[in-house]
Amino acid sequence: MSKNKDSVKQTIIVALALCVVCSIVVSSAAVILKPIQTENKLLDRNKNILAAAGIYKEGEHSKSDIASLFSQFTVKIVDLDKGRFLGESEMQGLNIDIEEYDQRKASKVATFSDKLDKKTDVAGISRRAKYATVYLIENDSGIERIVLPIHGYGLWGTLYGFMALEGDGNTVTGLGFYEHKETPGLGAKVDTADWKAIWPGKRIYNDEGVVAIDLVKVKVDHSKAKNIHKIDSLSGATLTSVGVENLVRFWMGENGFGPFLVNLKKGEV
Repeated sequence: MSKNKDSVKQTIIVALALCVVCSIVVSSAAVILKPIQTENKLLDRNKNILAAAGIYKEGEHSKSDIASLFSQFTVKIVDLDKGRFLGESEMQGLNIDIEEYDQRKASKVATFSDKLDKKTDVAGISRRAKYATVYLIENDSGIERIVLPIHGYGLWGTLYGFMALEGDGNTVTGLGFYEHKETPGLGAKVDTADWKAIWPGKRIYNDEGVVAIDLVKVKVDHSKAKNIHKIDSLSGATLTSVGVENLVRFWMGENGFGPFLVNLKKGEV
């Protein structure tokens, strides 16, 4: 008697065999592609850092230029509470590898982050990592440029980006967001070249050392010195604009990079 190929048992065997084959193919692809994905992720991060610093521009530089341009930077870890760089022995004690450290992941680990209260958490991030990666360009006179990772809640989710400053720790070189969930055509204008072009030359702090960046609804005359802290709000995206202002104020303030930038100016980092 011939076997019934359409039996339930035979169907289950074929289905299981197909699942095993598919899982092997998917797992193999994930393993093979992981180094490529990691490389592309690093390339994209470096491109965004360079763009914020005003060094990389689409159309003027190719992907092959990114590695050589990024080699200008020195990468360091900052203790945000103390406002200074972590030393090698401190990083070893904390088991921090400067190449592998992920600030976003660290913010979710209790031993590497602090929970923020409602009054402090103006950026809506809930927890803040204790240590942050910063990117520096140095010359014979000292630090020429600083790029700082920043993030905060907009309208629909968290915006992640980089703020670049001159060596004075006050004058903006550039601002860019590489990840967000803002509304296309409205809040997503944080990505537009025209809006990002407003930021270079603006000053973060006033003469008293207080964060003074102010996103305003009226059209700003950027040629006037009195508007050195003012930025045009995103038209039709009030909550996103408020979110950007809040996250800049948080990260440049006393609970973010403020103590580090003060110490940097004093030469005490």
